[in-house]
Parts: sequence; structure tokens; C-alpha cells
Amino acid sequence: MAAIDQLLRNLIERGGSDLHLTVGLPPKARISGALQPLTEAQVDTTTMEQLLKEICPPKRWNDFLEGKDLDLAYEIPGLARFRGNYLYNHWGQAAVFRQIPAKIVPFEDLKLPETLKKLCHLDQGLVVVTGPTGSGKSTTLAAMIDYINSNLARHIITIEDPIEFVHPVKKSVIVHREVGEHTSSFAAALKGAMRHDPDILLLGEMREMETIKLALGCASMGMLVFGTLHTNNASKTIDRIINTFPADEQNQVRVMLSSCLAGVVAQLLCKRVPKGRCAVHEILLTHEALPNTIRSGQIANIKSIIESGGADGMVTMDNSLMARVRDGTIEAREAYMKAANKATFLPMLQPGDLDGH
Repeated sequence: MAAIDQLLRNLIERGGSDLHLTVGLPPKARISGALQPLTEAQVDTTTMEQLLKEICPPKRWNDFLEGKDLDLAYEIPGLARFRGNYLYNHWGQAAVFRQIPAKIVPFEDLKLPETLKKLCHLDQGLVVVTGPTGSGKSTTLAAMIDYINSNLARHIITIEDPIEFVHPVKKSVIVHREVGEHTSSFAAALKGAMRHDPDILLLGEMREMETIKLALGCASMGMLVFGTLHTNNASKTIDRIINTFPADEQNQVRVMLSSCLAGVVAQLLCKRVPKGRCAVHEILLTHEALPNTIRSGQIANIKSIIESGGADGMVTMDNSLMARVRDGTIEAREAYMKAANKATFLPMLQPGDLDGH
């Protein structure tokens, strides 16, 4: 057993999501959104190197020493997989490990909106799942791919850095490719995927301009493409995609995006009552007014499209937050902190809720 396994097991036992390792500090776990020490003992420089090097292949370790950053996956069989990020900071080597459950949580258990199943049944288009780091984007995408795998016969290619959820064989054929191990880059894998007869592509992250352009191209060619971005709502997602490109290419990108955007699912995690966390969503689907809104650059109108599309399953983030407050899942203060229009939630706050803010 690797030395780090005990820390990771402790993380799981305490219901944590992330393990933080920094020289000079005790190992810390993110539990219900807050960092808490797992032990009192501080991690010294020698121990840090031993913990990280023991579970890292020699070639990848040399890459880390040279490049100062490294992403990798690590698994404790029968317990969980972990997405690790190695880095250097002011005190030396450091790392963060994110828990990836060994078992994919089903759609129903996550209580995801039924509207997301509509996106799973699409034949083509671009679906972007967005949210800040740690908002559960990967878990939601895994549940959607699992739903497709359980109900539809599709050829699915996932391109990730590193591979997170490994899907068992069900009705679909799923090929997992890891950047750095099975392909040199997201862009190279996307170019190859065009020749592999996929029905569905899953991109772990749409990081670079070339990757986004290729994703748009694949969606326009008749594939269903799922990707992720670190944005908080549908409007910012569309802006981010367009603004990734130079000014002289943005009109062309607007045209491509307007013709292939099938949906945006923005996700946030909130503290659940009495403990744990729950996801809330903003959902934008295709609509007759959406293509022209994107082509004309009138992104401010996206919110109106979402508000008018409630019957189709669209919902704004603030309305999702309000629904969770009313059904008692989250407190009004938590919704207030996450809301775009905070004034809506002010009448629901209790005395003292905003002390210190």
C-alpha cells in the first residue's frame, strides 16, 4: 500500500472531496466545502516528495520536475479514483487530489433535472457543462454518459486529462483516451476522432482556441459533443467561447456556434441542509431566437430566452436557487451568496445572516 493511501482513505471516511498537501502544513480535506486538517502532523519536504513520487510513473515524475506541474489519475482498487494535480509553490512541492467515486452515481441519485435527459438523446450539436472548479461538472457529465450508455447504442470517445470516470460496457461502445498517455493533446485527439466514426465526443475541458474550433467543427459535422468550461452562466459561456478567438475570426465563430449550440448547463454546488452539498443549475436549450441572438452578438438577451423557455425545461440560476430554498434543501443565506440578483433573496434572510459579509 502506498503511503498516501491512508490519507486518501481518511478523506473518504470523513466524506471529503479534496485532499490538499502543502509543505509546512498538516494534510487538509475539503469537507462540505470547508478545509479541515486530517492530522496534526505537518508535511515536511522529504515526506512530500516520498508521498508524490511513490505513486507517479518515473517518466511522469521527470515531466513534473521539469515542467513544475502535472495532472495524473490514481486509483485505490475497490475504493475510488483520484485526479491529482502536482505543483510547485513558495514552500516547495505540493498537490491536490480530487475524489472520483469508483462507482458512477446514476442520474436519478444525483437528482439532476430531467431536462438533461433531452440533451442525452440528441444526435448532434455542442453541449457545454460549465461551473467553477469543484462544482461537480465531471460528476454530472459522467451521469449523462452513463444514462446514454444504459439506454442507447452509441460510439462514445472521451478525451480527458487525466481520465476520471471509467465507464463499464453496457449498450454503448466507450473509448477512453488520456492526454499525455494515449494522445499528445486535446487537438490531436479531436482530429483523430473525426476518423473514428464517433456518435458522441466528450472533452474533459475546452481549454484552447484550437480545441474549441475543432469541437465546433465536430458538432457541425453531425456529432454530439460534450465539453466543459469554467464559467458561471449561459451568457458568460457563449461570450467565453467567442472571445477565445481573435477579433477577425469572431464573426465566423458566432455563425458556427449559432448553428450547432445545443445547450448550456451551468452548475453550482451549495451547502445542503443539514449537511452535504447539492447542485443547482442554469439550463439553456436550443430556441428559435437563439441562433440570431448569437450571430448578432446580443448576448444580454440570453437571460430572456431562458426565462421564456420554462415550459421546455430552461431555468435561470436564480430561479433554481429559489426553488431549493423553498423546498428546504438550502438556506436563504446560501442562495443569497450564490445569486446574481441578490435583492430577490434579501426578504428571506434571517437577522445576522449577513454578519461578516
